[in-house]
Amino acid sequence: MTTAPVLRVVEREAKVWLRLWHGLAFSMFVQPALYLAAMGLGMGELVNSHSGKVAGLDYLVFVAPGLLVASSMQLGAGEGMWPVLAGVKWIRFYHGVVATPITPGEVCIGHIVWIAIRTMLSAAAFLLVAVLLGAVPSAWGVLAIPAAALTAIAFTAGIGAFAVTQDSDVSFPMMMRLGILPLFLFSGTFFPISQLPRGLEVLAVFSPLWHGVALARFATTGTWDGLAIVGHIAALLIVISIGLVVGRRHFVRRLAA
Repeated sequence: MTTAPVLRVVEREAKVWLRLWHGLAFSMFVQPALYLAAMGLGMGELVNSHSGKVAGLDYLVFVAPGLLVASSMQLGAGEGMWPVLAGVKWIRFYHGVVATPITPGEVCIGHIVWIAIRTMLSAAAFLLVAVLLGAVPSAWGVLAIPAAALTAIAFTAGIGAFAVTQDSDVSFPMMMRLGILPLFLFSGTFFPISQLPRGLEVLAVFSPLWHGVALARFATTGTWDGLAIVGHIAALLIVISIGLVVGRRHFVRRLAA
């Protein structure tokens, strides 16, 4: 695999996005402000007044990196489902791409690279809103952006590997309700996972979202634990690597048939 074909796939996705970005402005700027205002300022006042700080932080400071990464997870999961199925089944534009010298494996990699870029754009917008609301006390908070991107593509890679094998999206809503939503709620976004029952706490540790949230919270608060950071990054890279290996194999089987 060479770099140039992958970049052509990324270029194609970017051109489509540039034509549609106006419709995405709400999700990039207004939605983060609403999330943070409701959960950070609204609920935060209630939590702070009754329980004091959460993990030593004001609730807005605690929840902001969690919401940033959880939103990125939702973006990555969604982009691994319907757009992939559209490419191989509904619109079949992936078939047009592989009619060129670009291989199915390069389509897979290009799609994931583009999701990483798009996630960083969305995460930057979210982080800007969080900074304006006073939810990011550390200048190191900018590193929450790559943490969000790693989390997003951890989901895109694995889910995309499944989606490319499907002929219908009937299973996608169920995956969102029974998979993504519980992770959103119980992976350290709104409260430390140490408050979960022991069994659920152990399960949460295996969630890519928990690792991404922990990384982003280290960044936005300027708190550093070298060993923990390396562990979180390694966990995300392992998940991404598995998704890439399986995804490339499935893309080849589907598009080379």
